[in-house]
Amino acid sequence: MDNQSYFATYTLAEPRDSKSYRHIYFTCFFSLYVLILFLNIWLIIVIVLERALHEPMYIFLCNLCLNGIYGATGFYPKFLHDLMLDSYTIPSYMCALQAFVIYTSVKCEYCTLAVMAYDRHVAICRPLDYHTKMNRFSCVLLLAFCWTVPLITMTISVSLSNRMALCKYHIDKLYCDNWSMVKLSCQSTVINNTYGFLIIAFLFILFVSIIVSYIKLAVACKASLECRRKFWQTCVPHLFSLVNFSIALLFDTMYSRYGSRDFPENLRNFLALEIIIVPPLFNPVIYGLKLKEIRKRLLKPFNNVVKMSG
Repeated sequence: MDNQSYFATYTLAEPRDSKSYRHIYFTCFFSLYVLILFLNIWLIIVIVLERALHEPMYIFLCNLCLNGIYGATGFYPKFLHDLMLDSYTIPSYMCALQAFVIYTSVKCEYCTLAVMAYDRHVAICRPLDYHTKMNRFSCVLLLAFCWTVPLITMTISVSLSNRMALCKYHIDKLYCDNWSMVKLSCQSTVINNTYGFLIIAFLFILFVSIIVSYIKLAVACKASLECRRKFWQTCVPHLFSLVNFSIALLFDTMYSRYGSRDFPENLRNFLALEIIIVPPLFNPVIYGLKLKEIRKRLLKPFNNVVKMSG
């Protein structure tokens, strides 16, 4: 591969009417990023400081929030920088890093949702074995799974794309993703395509496993009112997160692989940004509102203020 391929500079898609509205775009996306950081960090602090929340379910939720911050940081600072300078370019090595961070986060989120489904399955279907099966060592192993698999698979993905010679240098997206970089090559993409479909198959198997697990939980909970209450309180937020994230991931995959310039620009940008914006905002809100233990502790500072002012 020649030096041009190593040190190439890509151009990214510009937001619509960016020259006229870039300050509005900057304000909106900066506000979104601050809100994502605030909600996720707040939830993490509550879980860390409250000893009663040092349970596997809340530890995995903490990991979900950390991952949301990690993934958002892969997009927002670079995009805000581009809006400030009104320049939408990125060096090839930074593009690879951005794709690595964003899609490591995507896969980590899916793995974490699968681990949370397993945790709920053991808690509801085998409550007597819960503390034996979900001990500290098991939690560490499951957290390692959530990060190791995404890191290894994305390292392979980025390595496969970086070995290819480039013919084009424009990515028709607001940020870098691995498949967009692959499409810039003039070489055969069979290996990359095959590997990509293997990753999609792996994520689909995880999705099916999670759905089957929740179906079994719903059936197991039919006979007991207490079990049904626990299912609605702890499992419904997981299902909401799973459905929301799966739809976002489907949009992103379809857009990256089969998106066309014939699509309206607003639709293309929505498909590209949905996976970046919605999950890290949605997760802390839905878990904070639905899980009683977390909701009670999140609202404690406000309740104290109300009592003091009263």
